[in-house]
Amino acid sequence: MIVQKRAGLLTLLFTMRGSVIPRVFPQMVLLALFSSAIVFVYQYHTFDLPEFSLTPFTLLGIALSLFLGFRNNAAYDRWWEGRKIWGHLIYETRSIARATELLLMPEDARRHLLTLVAAFSHALCQGVRPGSDSGPAIANLLGARKTAELLACSSPADAILREISAIITAEYHAKRLDTVAVSMLDRHLTQFAGIQAGIERLSNTPLPFAFTLLAHRTAYIYCFLLPLGLVGNALWLTPFFTTLVAYCFFGLDALSEELEYPFTKEGANHLPLEAMCRVNEISIAEALGDIPPKPLHPIKHVLS
Repeated sequence: MIVQKRAGLLTLLFTMRGSVIPRVFPQMVLLALFSSAIVFVYQYHTFDLPEFSLTPFTLLGIALSLFLGFRNNAAYDRWWEGRKIWGHLIYETRSIARATELLLMPEDARRHLLTLVAAFSHALCQGVRPGSDSGPAIANLLGARKTAELLACSSPADAILREISAIITAEYHAKRLDTVAVSMLDRHLTQFAGIQAGIERLSNTPLPFAFTLLAHRTAYIYCFLLPLGLVGNALWLTPFFTTLVAYCFFGLDALSEELEYPFTKEGANHLPLEAMCRVNEISIAEALGDIPPKPLHPIKHVLS
């Protein structure tokens, strides 16, 4: 995720970090060349070109803008829901840390349970972020052997929840927790399971492909026909206007694709899952009286 102070005018005009220009630059160049060819043919009468009124382009542009805006809003809702789910994970992590202290769990059982909670967020991160390796972070908490056992499971995050449930069960059978305490802790585990299900739902259920297909087709058709409507009035300004329109339409489409998958590291607008996992580690360490790790900071304005 891009973390940057409010940019000035020159920064807004020329910055590339976090911009969608690198993703849509090939389309912009292609349309600039195509528009230049249309102007050349029109100006030197190499052969006759059909001329169109701008009215159909105005109506189609409005419709395309509304559709791309709807798709962008739907993608942003997914991004924001993902952020809310991870925020709820931080909330539940701090809550269970307080609950275990309130219920006077034995120190060794409490430490083991909260360490598993810290590892749970790393397991979630690895499960929804393709190509990420949370193994070292989990091993730093649980040890190499236990980490290998968990990562061998089909769902390491769910396996960690079962481990936490086993600790609570053992404490109950040892009569160090009563039924009220078990019920309180089980509610937190239920919330963790709901968080996992919500994250997996967002990760495995993209927006319908028809939205993407319709947006791509309509944007390409519109941008390649637009020079025919502009050339009669704009002449050599036609490539500029066409490229500007292409930047808006293809840029919105590219941004929607980034926001649609909020957990991946593709693009610069992903959610900072590793930084939020570190927040959980800090909360757990402070609850246990340990020295907390340092929070993660942006590297070249990018927070992972």
